[in-house]
Amino acid sequence: MAEAAAAPRELWRFAALSATYFAFVGYFNPYLPLWLKELGFGTFAIGALVAVQSITRVVAPYGWGWICDHTGQRARLLRLSSALACLFALGLLLTPYRVVPSVGYVGAVLFLMFLNTSAMMPMAEAAMAQHVSSDRGLDVARYGRIRVWGSIGFIVTVVVFGFWFEAQGLRWFAPGAALILLALVIACARLPAERPAVYGREAVPSLRPVLARPEVRWFFVSAFFMILGHISLYAFFSLHLDALGYSKRVVGALWAVSVMAEIAWFLWQGRWLGHWPLTTWLALTGVVAALRFGATAAFGASLSVLVVAQATHAVTFAAHHTVCIALINQHFPGRLRGRGQALYTVIGYGIPGVLGGVAGGALSDAAGFAAVFWAAGAVALLAALAAWRAASTTVLHDQA
Repeated sequence: MAEAAAAPRELWRFAALSATYFAFVGYFNPYLPLWLKELGFGTFAIGALVAVQSITRVVAPYGWGWICDHTGQRARLLRLSSALACLFALGLLLTPYRVVPSVGYVGAVLFLMFLNTSAMMPMAEAAMAQHVSSDRGLDVARYGRIRVWGSIGFIVTVVVFGFWFEAQGLRWFAPGAALILLALVIACARLPAERPAVYGREAVPSLRPVLARPEVRWFFVSAFFMILGHISLYAFFSLHLDALGYSKRVVGALWAVSVMAEIAWFLWQGRWLGHWPLTTWLALTGVVAALRFGATAAFGASLSVLVVAQATHAVTFAAHHTVCIALINQHFPGRLRGRGQALYTVIGYGIPGVLGGVAGGALSDAAGFAAVFWAAGAVALLAALAAWRAASTTVLHDQA
């Protein structure tokens, strides 16, 4: 069944949600590790606390996705989860005033906050995909024009707060987190109301037949390794740069380079993605990621090399993300979509985030941050191999 066409006003509201959600991501990914360092935590503790978000991505998304598929009330659930996240984020305001910062306290607050924010993107992606899909699958050009606002929100936050923290210090991190989440609450409140159910009263379909297909399993294996490699970027890139002597302003600028490349990709991806099969793109992104992480490990002292490496984010993140969303939309249509998006979050971001954060913290303590990025390059190659297997099994399935 073709999805109903969305009004431009509805798409702009999803664009606003994407902008504010990724502003939140752009605030926490680069600066949470630095704030935790400011509180006096060691590298292993920082890695464990950064991994809290990934832990919530293991336990939260599938439950919310199950509710979405059974009720169709994605907008209402997004409003609820954003409000709860904003409420729990207020607990961060107390942290700077504790004489001895407690890992347990900070971890508990982050867990409760991320328990709600981690559920938001799978629900939003499922709702957005419904609005920009047809019988031919995901309209990657329209999807890119919405998703690009997430990149814009991310880059504005990274650059502005890079200058702000450079001038004022990280004592303003907790108030800034609460304000960004308040903006997210407002964006969710303006989402269009749910449309009437179009599925009838038939039973909600099972995931088992889809997960039994080899190409689907290899896709998830590839996503697991690809995002495991990227955890080095999200958790340790800022710390790596800080250890090499770069200023916070340069840290923010390098994050901005990656997102500018990402924005360019999302705007023009409709021209390129159709040239090769999705699984071919999936394998290519893994190879480019291996080169990126290897360059970051070997030539981190060279700003020019880091700029080029960050520019490949257009492929290693933006292209990879769109390809994954398109494959999920293809393999998990209709009332499977919410759980398909949730599985992608759990397998792609949840479990790898926990492993990458904790193992990366231990590896950086033992061998330095460069070793973390060498390991990331190795797992990116595994992602490329798994994508190649997904491509080969897809061809066999089509020929059967």
